[in-house]
Amino acid sequence: MVTPADSALRTRDVLWSDVEDVYAAILAHPFVAGLTDGTLPRASFRHYIVQDAHYLRGYARALAVCAAKAPDEDGTVMFAEHAASAIAAERDLHAALMSEMGSSPQEAAREPVAPTTQAYVSYLMATTLGGSFAEALGAVLPCYWIYARVGDELAAHSSPDPLYARWIAMYGSAEFQGVVDAVLTLTDRIGAGLSENEQALMRRHFSTTSRYEWMFWDAGYRRETWPV
Repeated sequence: MVTPADSALRTRDVLWSDVEDVYAAILAHPFVAGLTDGTLPRASFRHYIVQDAHYLRGYARALAVCAAKAPDEDGTVMFAEHAASAIAAERDLHAALMSEMGSSPQEAAREPVAPTTQAYVSYLMATTLGGSFAEALGAVLPCYWIYARVGDELAAHSSPDPLYARWIAMYGSAEFQGVVDAVLTLTDRIGAGLSENEQALMRRHFSTTSRYEWMFWDAGYRRETWPV
């Protein structure tokens, strides 16, 4: 782990150093590994897609809060566009994937929000609404960055399953990487002006939601439901 005192490092480098073990666990998880080799049960993937649709509605709201708190017009425009894109992704990709699995977005919307999904969205909303812009940025960043890293890793091999290959292609695309790069550029710029305490808060939220990313895939793999 690096320290804030190392001024030679960009903020993104400091943040990533905190979650390298989390990212390694994500890549090793049977959900992610199963996407690549095609062994992931379709029932687990369907559960994940349903929960991802629920999650993205909350994530879009969190991005809208980031847009409202952004320190300049460019940040406001970027996050407002990304909030709209999150809803578009739900409608387009999820609708197509659900159709290929013999279901529909309407059917998915009627299914309960799982515990991990609710906890993750609740944390995002509490942090973005109650914290500074830097805290909000730290909380929403893993969903951008980890998906881009996973997509890039998996795209090298894709998947023998065409449904999973389609998912990998979206997150491994140059277009998605461009979106993430813009957020990382803003992260470095904002991070350079933070106090040590402000950076510590940003790091804490980034680490927490990175762990939620692992939990989200794990919940999909287990087809998590409420125990009582």
